[in-house]
Amino acid sequence: MKPHRVRVTHELVTAYDMLDQMHVLRPRRATPEAMTAFHTDEYIHFLNRVTPETVAEMTGNGSRFLVGEDNPAFDGIFEFCSISAGGSICASERIADGSADIAINWAGGLHHAKKREASGFCYINDIVLGILELLRTYPRVLYIDIDCHHGDGVEEAFYMTDRVMTCSFHKFGEYFPGTGTQEDRGRGKGKGYSMNVPLKDGITDEAFKSVFDPIIAKILDVYQPSAVVLQCGADSLAGDRLGCFNITMEGHAHCVQFLRKYSIPLILLGGGGYTVKNVVRTWTYETACALGIEKDIDPNLPWSSYFEWFGPRYRLEVLENNMDDLNNKDGLLDKIRTTALQQLQELAPAPSVGMHDVPRESVGHHLGLRNFQVDARDSLDSKLAQHARYVYDLQPESDTPSDTSDDEDSEDEDEDTTSRAQRSMRRSQQRMSILTGQYFDVPVYDPAHPQYPYGEYEHVAVMARTAKRRFFQSGARWDETIEDVVAKRYYPMSVAGMMPLPMAGVGMPMGLGQQYAADDMMEDDWEEMGP
Repeated sequence: MKPHRVRVTHELVTAYDMLDQMHVLRPRRATPEAMTAFHTDEYIHFLNRVTPETVAEMTGNGSRFLVGEDNPAFDGIFEFCSISAGGSICASERIADGSADIAINWAGGLHHAKKREASGFCYINDIVLGILELLRTYPRVLYIDIDCHHGDGVEEAFYMTDRVMTCSFHKFGEYFPGTGTQEDRGRGKGKGYSMNVPLKDGITDEAFKSVFDPIIAKILDVYQPSAVVLQCGADSLAGDRLGCFNITMEGHAHCVQFLRKYSIPLILLGGGGYTVKNVVRTWTYETACALGIEKDIDPNLPWSSYFEWFGPRYRLEVLENNMDDLNNKDGLLDKIRTTALQQLQELAPAPSVGMHDVPRESVGHHLGLRNFQVDARDSLDSKLAQHARYVYDLQPESDTPSDTSDDEDSEDEDEDTTSRAQRSMRRSQQRMSILTGQYFDVPVYDPAHPQYPYGEYEHVAVMARTAKRRFFQSGARWDETIEDVVAKRYYPMSVAGMMPLPMAGVGMPMGLGQQYAADDMMEDDWEEMGP
């Protein structure tokens, strides 16, 4: 998932002279405010501050935000998220204003990120942010996911709406994230608008086409989307380090070709893919498919800065292997296709959306509040690029990726792990690792942790874990008893004891919720004042 995949892809696309046939844009970074269109403010604030040195303290020893080992905190994590999300948002803007028919962001497609938690190598869900931008203009958006893993983050975000239909083709069965059965169809107003196609190991090009083509054709006919977002996760290719399908480059790119024939505004995003040279080949070929020149390009790779990576054949190809296709046994694939088409038959055609005015620009842009940030960002981009080149030049020759893959652990899951997997995947205190595929217990957030300064208030700790989302620090709260907003005033902190002094609401006795708000306010005071 390193950004180096995108750099190599860009070099190969350049070597094939495709850049002259496209508008190459430099998207602006996504601001924290833009990210909170989906993610919680607390989570974005955390990503903006966390470092490898402070991650244990800020996550409560791995009990929140970054759970498990799949999403480590690294230097520049927020810059990475802002660039990836900014690309998908700007792609949606270009589609929405009609300046492009197809937009590509191979650095996007991080479909596992949740509202308040990172998951499966994904920190910010740029797909959801991009779709939300499309919904400002279009009444219906179709999201298609051909990554080997289920697109659980996007499905969860739009599970209760009919304005976005999600369709995911993925491996299911003791495989991360463990979700995505055909019974998961949405809820409430979104009932029927979440489509899942769970597959087994070793599916080939022809078998994949036999389910993809009829299901997507039926969705396009029934749902009639105004725009389509295709997540082209390349870990569904044959030979991927974490994938388990047997799809070639042509079979993967067939999805792009199929959607291009319908002439619907289309956004192509990246995603998974852990055999880098195959990822680069496929995304380059799919770029050619988007341009309609896939039959004209030379299968023999042109010279580029990374030419030696693609040996020994040096060709634009990803070949299938000798895996067994478990989908053809017992008529499994026919059952999956039949069930999916029956579910689509039950949907009402083209759900309508009320007419509404769409602002052409945000209030911030209209007032000119963000213009001053442009020069600062340009300077930051230059410094980051210079630092990245410096660090890359320091790496020894042995660190360059080789043609051989690392040995992967192949140990079977023990009895305890298997029994946990069979019980329930959705238990709140368990997660599955994308690397190992095994379940692990999530530590409960301990209020006595040193990072939590008021551990002696056990009842306050319970309330902190169950409290509703608070968008911004405020001196007001909603009182359930009188059903009105109650203003609060804050008293100075006791220097001797380093604990907040009593606080009371205006004309009301101090309550538990008020004490919690005071404690939270004082925590910010400590950060500003220092020791």
